[in-house]
Parts: sequence; C-alpha cells; structure tokens
Amino acid sequence: MSSKTNAMRILDGKKIKYDILTYDAQDGLIHGTAVAEKINRAMETVFKTLVAHREKNLYIFVIPVAEELDLKKAAKAAGEKKLEMLPVKELQKWTGYIRGGCSPIGMKKNYPTFIDSSASQVDKLIVSAGKIGMQIEIEPELLVDCVGAKIVELTK
Repeated sequence: MSSKTNAMRILDGKKIKYDILTYDAQDGLIHGTAVAEKINRAMETVFKTLVAHREKNLYIFVIPVAEELDLKKAAKAAGEKKLEMLPVKELQKWTGYIRGGCSPIGMKKNYPTFIDSSASQVDKLIVSAGKIGMQIEIEPELLVDCVGAKIVELTK
C-alpha cells in the first residue's frame, strides 16, 4: 500500500474511521465519474471537491461527481453575493492539492466547507484522499465533523 496522505494522517490523528480505495490512474482518466467506475461505486456516493472564491476568500464545495455546482446556491451558502471557480492553475498554491487529487481534508488552511445535502442520503461517501489514485470512504457525519462543514443544497 502507498504511504499515507496528509488527509489520512489527519483522520488517523482524530481517530476517525475510514477506508482507503485505490484505482489505476495511468490512463489519465481522473475525473469523478471515471473514478466512480474504476472503484466500482455508485455515482451518488462518490464526491468531488471544488474550490470557489470571491477575491481572496476561498470556499470548498463537496458535491456528487455527476452533478454540477450551482454557483448561486454556493454563494448563498457562503454568505457572498457572487462566487467564481478558482482557476485550476491556482489550486495547488491555495490548497496544497492538484486537480484530481484535491481532498476536502488537509488543505493548507481550514477554508469554509460545504457538503451537498445529498450526502445525507448515503451511508458512506467517497472523496479524494489527497492524491491521484487514492480515495477515502467515510461516513458523511464524520467528514462533516472533521472539516467543520455545513450540509446544504449545492447542485443544479
């Protein structure tokens, strides 16, 4: 097994139970729906981590991989008038993660985090472990507690 990611070390440190799922990323297919197929899990249980901003204020949104973030709902949840997606080229600078390996756990700072309300419908959800090819399967409530997230409706 590969070495632990920062996200896994944080979960271990908080004694939060999770499972690790791995997949082969050598084909370059690292988008969420491809990952769900590779790990043989239902699309509604696999979530992607998106980063939006208003000026220097960053916000993290965790939504099902097959869904699209509704920026108006996201802005309302964040208490902002308007939000824009953070350009991919700036992702590592602000979060410490790269596209395809962005976990809501263990970013450079504790940004306000919001998880789509559909997470309440699943026993366990899957998010990136912070490295391409690795995913974390965790109970939604445990993820909420770990990152201090709010559950809100975020998709179109």
